[in-house]
Amino acid sequence: MKTKLILFCLLCLTANAFGQQYQEHVYFLSKDSMKGRGTGSKEANKTAKYIKKAFKEYGLAAKGTRGYYQDFEAKVTRVVVPDSIRKSKNVIGFLDNGAQKTMVIGAHYDHIGEGKQGSLKDSTAYGKIHNGADDNASGVAGLLELARYFSQNETIEPVNFLFISFGAEELGLVGSRYFVNHPTIDLKSVHFMLNMDMIGRFNAERGVSIIGYGTSPEFESMMEQIDREKHVKFYTGYEGRGGSDQTSFYEKDIPVMFFHTGGHPDYHKPTDDPEKVDYESLAGIVELEKAIIEASFSFETLNFRNTDPKEE
Repeated sequence: MKTKLILFCLLCLTANAFGQQYQEHVYFLSKDSMKGRGTGSKEANKTAKYIKKAFKEYGLAAKGTRGYYQDFEAKVTRVVVPDSIRKSKNVIGFLDNGAQKTMVIGAHYDHIGEGKQGSLKDSTAYGKIHNGADDNASGVAGLLELARYFSQNETIEPVNFLFISFGAEELGLVGSRYFVNHPTIDLKSVHFMLNMDMIGRFNAERGVSIIGYGTSPEFESMMEQIDREKHVKFYTGYEGRGGSDQTSFYEKDIPVMFFHTGGHPDYHKPTDDPEKVDYESLAGIVELEKAIIEASFSFETLNFRNTDPKEE
């Protein structure tokens, strides 16, 4: 009995430690001093360095065009500002398992700064810091946890992993579109692409949305391996597009899954703050993603489907 109690306590401590790590990532990325991580800002560059440091700590190989970075330019077109051309970068780390297939895991790290360069949902908020805790510090926290887990679990999986934190998503998926047009791996080797954007506001009645369920005919069989009783509630959507970076991969005929907990009143407003993120559910969503990724290993190939299976 004492041994079981000790093991239980250790499991609780481990879970709390991981939950604390999610909070540390989100609070760092969405604190006021980061000024909303607008594309081209010094705070966005600081964010990229934070992600690069984590990738190096996890032992991931640099897979950009300048070390871990893949530089590109993004143009601000939605709002007229003096410096409309912004320098940005993707941050890319690679876990080489010597496999033929590579799993791509992504999440964008930029947000809309002080409301001057992107979509604005509050006309009174121009010039105010938009912290973007859910959008998309939550997704970056998930990305970093998956990078930590698969690089530190002492297991050689049957796929390689390419972890990408995209820049300039808020300006029109610029970073991900740049990557798929200038890939640093062979896109034909991609197993599938998993994207996280706004996974911090879980609705227990609705569940987390998994968009892109219809982009591979194998996904249905793959998802049958998931024990719904062990994970957070989820529901699936067939379409591969969806206003985030998985769309860029979908347009290259790559199967995708996009995790998203839905819109909320703080979306693209200064009130998207870190204390409003549901960290327990965020951790649960990432655990679900781990299970789905591991279920995909039983499929040597995941084929792309560009039609609604209900129409076949």
